[in-house]
Amino acid sequence: MKILLLYPYPVELDGQSLQGHYLAKGLRELGVEVMECDRADNLEKLHAYKSFKPDFVIGIGYWGDTPDVVLSPLKHGLHAVPWFNADGWVANYHNTFNELPLVVTTSRWVKETYKRDGMHANNIEPCSIGYDPSVFFPMEKNDPRVLKVRELLGIQPNEKMIFTAGGDVTSKGAQEMFRAIAKIQDKVPNWKYVLKVNESFSADNHGQEEEDLIESLGLDKNRITYLRGGYSPEFMGVLLNACDVYAAPSRLEGFGMIQLEAQASGKPVISINVGGPRDVIIHEKTGFLADVSYEVKLSKEWVYPWMGFEEKHMVSFPDPKTFAYRADVDQLADFTLRLLTDEELNKKMSLAASQHAKENFHYKVIAQRMLDLIKKNYNLM
Repeated sequence: MKILLLYPYPVELDGQSLQGHYLAKGLRELGVEVMECDRADNLEKLHAYKSFKPDFVIGIGYWGDTPDVVLSPLKHGLHAVPWFNADGWVANYHNTFNELPLVVTTSRWVKETYKRDGMHANNIEPCSIGYDPSVFFPMEKNDPRVLKVRELLGIQPNEKMIFTAGGDVTSKGAQEMFRAIAKIQDKVPNWKYVLKVNESFSADNHGQEEEDLIESLGLDKNRITYLRGGYSPEFMGVLLNACDVYAAPSRLEGFGMIQLEAQASGKPVISINVGGPRDVIIHEKTGFLADVSYEVKLSKEWVYPWMGFEEKHMVSFPDPKTFAYRADVDQLADFTLRLLTDEELNKKMSLAASQHAKENFHYKVIAQRMLDLIKKNYNLM
């Protein structure tokens, strides 16, 4: 079988690019002939269509990428298999999706979002994203790399490090975590909170909100450290090993890649019981999933030409759609307190987390599932 993968290529540090990279690696190890190419319509992609002549074209992204990774290969008579996330709703291309033999989503929640927004969903199959166990794995606490990172972050040996990472951290639930920490800071006097963000408007905008919240909650700013910029997967593995708890009760999460990588690194994860994290974390075994406190719903939203519409206009929803969630802060506080004060619980969950990740999300396991889905839905079994 010959498969062409369309994703942000050459490999970048973002999740979609790594999603494609790990799939390519797994497929090759399974004996599949693979070619990788960027999603943009250009001469290189056309050349891949005509010279490589793939049996299937797997396109990675979300519904907004449909022109580049679905309509484009279909136009050239190729079998298109989208492997999509979601960004809160699916505004367009419903008929295209309904006519495909197979649409792959990154989680069960993404499938339900597509179904909610008009797809029949009979052809939609969830397939998680993989990770590389040679990059993300548990390190000893006295590993020189781990010790040096903690030293550079100003984390003392007796202090407990909570870690959250994302393009911006508010979307990963950092504001809810600040509120949770404020409830337990007197019971855990040795906490430190490290947050890693990318350079972006979103990070700057939410950063001001976070700063104001930290001030209003009376949290000690000296216990909170922000890191900015993009880090290699290898260094992220060291950072994850340096923490005691990874926290990401995300407001909207179609999968939860860093949550998976944290578990692979042997860290218990605190998240939210909705969206992708439900497929990644086993509640009370590899981490904790807080209940949804409330949902952010919209009754209308703008659509734009870049979404496949002729002109910008407002779309009204007969029933308000959920575009984001908020985790229960009291539960977050309880989970954080337990993991920071109960060494045995933390250790037990850490061991279970790394085993769970390796058994179920190894990039080769995910590649095999993708192959199985293609064979099943295209009657190649």
